[in-house]
Amino acid sequence: MKKTVIITGSGRKKGIGEALALRFAAEGYNVVVSDIGVAKGREFAAEHIGNTTEMDEIVAACQATGSQAIAVPCDVRSASDCANLVQKAVDAFGKIDVLINNAGVGYLMEPFTEFKEESWDAVLNVNLKGAFLCSQAAARQMIVQGTGGNIINIASQAAKSGFPFAAAYTASKHGLVGLTRSNAVELGKFGIRVNAVCPNHITTGLGDWQNKFFAEKLGLDYDTYLQGIKDRNPMGRTGVVADIAKACVFLASDQASYITGEAMNVSGGEEYH
Repeated sequence: MKKTVIITGSGRKKGIGEALALRFAAEGYNVVVSDIGVAKGREFAAEHIGNTTEMDEIVAACQATGSQAIAVPCDVRSASDCANLVQKAVDAFGKIDVLINNAGVGYLMEPFTEFKEESWDAVLNVNLKGAFLCSQAAARQMIVQGTGGNIINIASQAAKSGFPFAAAYTASKHGLVGLTRSNAVELGKFGIRVNAVCPNHITTGLGDWQNKFFAEKLGLDYDTYLQGIKDRNPMGRTGVVADIAKACVFLASDQASYITGEAMNVSGGEEYH
């Protein structure tokens, strides 16, 4: 039986989630594409979320590789939505083998002394609580299946280092590494491995927004700011979505069967602790 992967936050074109979905489809996995699906207020505006149309397009691209794929809208802040996501995957494919917690909010950035409580709550509720709820639902199913599994959390360079204007984002990603380590210790006896991947900057749609935001804050033009990122990286470039997808395929594979509780940097050497 083919393995099945659930990928949250995978409903936006040109994002890390789409790259994950396409790479796992190419590897022969059944793929469950998931995103919030509809805009919900200021914190989850249409330009920042994966809508159902995009989700369906990514499913079609996965199916074009010869793999099976479905789309399941899920608001990861809701325990019932997360449980439904897992159940829909099981209903479609019989089991789940891999959960990738990729859903995240990286566009609510404000000076710390002006940071809005509702912005803090939105970031923490998606980036950390959402990973907790999805991991809990997936782990329950994996334990029932009795064949182990993999949970991979998409953290960030901000899980290792601090960044201005990003108190909530940085705190959430540090917390995500803590959740990774705790779950690895607790779930190992069930054959469930839990790891995190920590990318540095990647110019996705979200990354482009971040480039513009930080360039403006620093008084730089866009190209100068982006060149600065490249100049301080030992590899001389920014990351690309394929870098993250390859790392996740490795961690989900038997090649990584003795790796758990790790927060693996995928940063071209920019982050090394």
